[in-house]
Amino acid sequence: MKKIFRLVAITALMVTTLWSCVDKELTESRYLASATTTAQLYTQAEDGTLSPAGAFLRGTEVVAHPNCVERVEGARFVKVVLEESELYAPEEALVATLREVVKEQTIWVRTPATLLRDVESGKIAGFADKSSQLTVVDYDTMDHDGKVVTYKVRSGDVEGYIYGKYTVFTPEEAALRYEAEKYDPIHKAVKNPFGGGKAIGCDFYPVEKPKFADNPMPAACYSLYLNAGTNVLQKIEQYIALAKETKINTFVIDIKDNESPGYKADAMKEYSPTNYRRAGDKEALYKKVVSRLHEEGFYVVGRITCFKDSYFVKDNPQCAITDRATGEPFKHNKAFWPSGFDRRVWEFNVALAKEAVTKFGFNEINFDYVRFPDRMTSIENLVDYHNRYGESKVQAIQRFVQYACDEIHKVGAYVSIDVFGESANPGYTTAYGQYWPAISNVADVISGMPYPDHFSNNYYGVYKPWNHPYQILYEWGKRVQGRQEVTPTPAVVRTWVQAYNVMRHVDRNGIAYDAENVEKEIRGLYAAGLTGGYITWLASSNIEKYRQQEGAFVHDYYADWRNPDFHYDPNAPVVIEEPEVVAEEEMAATPAE
Repeated sequence: MKKIFRLVAITALMVTTLWSCVDKELTESRYLASATTTAQLYTQAEDGTLSPAGAFLRGTEVVAHPNCVERVEGARFVKVVLEESELYAPEEALVATLREVVKEQTIWVRTPATLLRDVESGKIAGFADKSSQLTVVDYDTMDHDGKVVTYKVRSGDVEGYIYGKYTVFTPEEAALRYEAEKYDPIHKAVKNPFGGGKAIGCDFYPVEKPKFADNPMPAACYSLYLNAGTNVLQKIEQYIALAKETKINTFVIDIKDNESPGYKADAMKEYSPTNYRRAGDKEALYKKVVSRLHEEGFYVVGRITCFKDSYFVKDNPQCAITDRATGEPFKHNKAFWPSGFDRRVWEFNVALAKEAVTKFGFNEINFDYVRFPDRMTSIENLVDYHNRYGESKVQAIQRFVQYACDEIHKVGAYVSIDVFGESANPGYTTAYGQYWPAISNVADVISGMPYPDHFSNNYYGVYKPWNHPYQILYEWGKRVQGRQEVTPTPAVVRTWVQAYNVMRHVDRNGIAYDAENVEKEIRGLYAAGLTGGYITWLASSNIEKYRQQEGAFVHDYYADWRNPDFHYDPNAPVVIEEPEVVAEEEMAATPAE
C-alpha cells in the first residue's frame, strides 16, 4: 500500500511506563485500521518519548510484536515493523483481517447522493442530503487511497448504500462547499426568475470523468441520428456506406422515445408494461445493427427520453405530474410527464440504459428530456410535482444525472445529457431545471440543442438566425464557453445541429437545410471552440436527406480547427437554387425539442 508522509504536528508522547519485550521473537501479521483513511504511527526516541512518524494508509500490512508494548497515559502502543523501520502503533489500530480496517461508525454527506437498496441493481432506497449524518452498518471495499468505495448505512429508518466518494469524516467537512470563495459568488449571482431553482443549491465538487480503456470515446464525434423505425434500421448498410464516404464516426440510435419504444426490454416489462407491449419485436434487429456498426469501427450511442413518457405514466400514475384539481396525470404538450423528482422513473430509465449496454454493447447512453416540462410558469400552481425530498428542479436534474452516471459507468459506458440551447444563457436558471454548469460538472458529455429555427429574430443580435446558421451557432457557442469556464469539471460539448428544413411557422418558404447550411452550423460551433463534435437532428432519419447533406459530413472539423492555416468564410457567396419543398411528413416529425 502507498505510504503517506503527512506529518501531524502534535506534542511528543511521554512514556510513563516502559515495558520490556517478553519473547521478542513473537511476531504477527497485522493491518492498520482507522476511522479515517490513514492511521498515525510513532517513533521512539532514546529518552523513551513517542513522536509522530507519519500517517499511513489503513489496510497497510505490518509485522507486529505483540509482546513489545509501551503504555502512554493509559493508551497502549505496539511495536511494528514496516519497510524495515521500527515504529509504534496504537493497539486499537492493529487488526487481524482487512475486513476490520474500517473503523468509522459515523460519516457525513458532503455531496447530496442517492441511497441504493442494493449496489448491483441500482434500485433506490432513499436520499441523503448535504451534511446528513449516517450510521455505518458495513462496507464493501477500499480504493488505493484508503477510501471506502461503498458504505452500507442507516439514515433514520432507511437503510441503504452510498458511494464513499460523496462522504467525509466530520460534519465540518460536510458543510463546506467546493472552493466557495471562487465559485459561490458566481452561482449566487445567478437569478431564479422562473422558479427552476437557485444555482447555489447545486453541488460543484469535482467529478472524476472515466476513460474506459476498452471503450475509447473519439476526440470528436461526427454523428448521424437514426430513429427506431424498422424502415430505418433495416437500411443500416446504406447508412454505413454513406458514413464510410465521409468523416462520420458515430451513430446515435433511439432506444426509447415518447410513445415510441424501440424493442421489448426487460426493464420495460418490470417498470412499464405498456412500453413493453408497444415496443417492436426488434431485439434481433438491434443486435445486428449495433454489431455491424461496431464491426465497421463506429462509436454507437443509445438515446433514451426520460421525463416525457406517456406509456410510463399510464402504468405508474403515482409517479406523474398531476393536476391538483383532479389528482389525475397532467397532460402537457400532447404528452404525460413523469415527475423529475420521482425516483422510480429514475430507476426505469437507468435500468433500461444498463440493459442496452450489456445486451447490445452501446458505447454511450444519451438521455433526452432530462428536464421538467417547459412553458409551465403560468400554471405552476395548478400541478403537483410530488416533490418528496423538497428539492428544487435544478437540484433534482443534477442528482438524476449523478445517479445515472454512477450506475452506467459500472457497466463501462459513458453518459451524455441533452439540454435546451437556452440553458447556455448566463444569469439565470431555466424554468424546467436545466442549469448548464450543474449538468456539465457531472455528465461525461453535454449536448445542447441550439437549432437555428428555434431562436427568435434578432436573438443574440442575429437577424433571422435560421438564415444565418454560422453566426447564431457561433454566438451561442461563445455563451457555452462562458458556462464551461465556471464549471470545475466540465463535460465534453457535443452539439445537436439542425438537419431538418426550417419549419413553416418560422419561415413560410420552408428553407431547406442542405449541406451548406449544416456545414455552417458546425463551423460556427468550432469557431467558438466547441470541438467535441456534432449530432444531426433529423427526426425522420431519411437516408436521401442525409445524402443531400453529405458535403457537410466529409470534413474533419477538429483537424481544421487545430490547423492555424485553415480559414473558413461563412459569408462567401453561394448560388442558391429554387428552395426545396419541405415534405409534410417531415414537418410533422419535427419535435418541440
